[in-house]
Amino acid sequence: MGQSSARRLCTRLPRVAERLDEDRLEVLRTWGAGLSASGRDELRAAGKAIVMLIDEIDRLQADVWMAGEAAVQRARLEAAAAAQAPPEPEPEPEPEETTPAPRIAVDGSEALALTLSERIARGRAPTELPET
Repeated sequence: MGQSSARRLCTRLPRVAERLDEDRLEVLRTWGAGLSASGRDELRAAGKAIVMLIDEIDRLQADVWMAGEAAVQRARLEAAAAAQAPPEPEPEPEPEETTPAPRIAVDGSEALALTLSERIARGRAPTELPET
């Protein structure tokens, strides 16, 4: 059988592009059982291989289903545990340490100058000047 005849044979076979649903798996199981009963060794071996693969697909599907169920159960347990656990207290903000500006001991005239300087530094205009 040359390459061109093999190519023609492949174009005649149906493509299995869709996923293997239960109906398709049952068709393959029937083919495998029929080939397993064949008198020819090659066909019998191919039939047994098909049956073995279908059985493995069944086991894998069961494993996937069980893993999904286990994940759902685990999520339920975690949600229940989170609902029963007391909420963690939020940490209290640390107080900002502010040190007051040091006061300088001065006499009356220097106090006025210092007060005006402080107000100017803070960006406020003097509202009332103390009398000296």
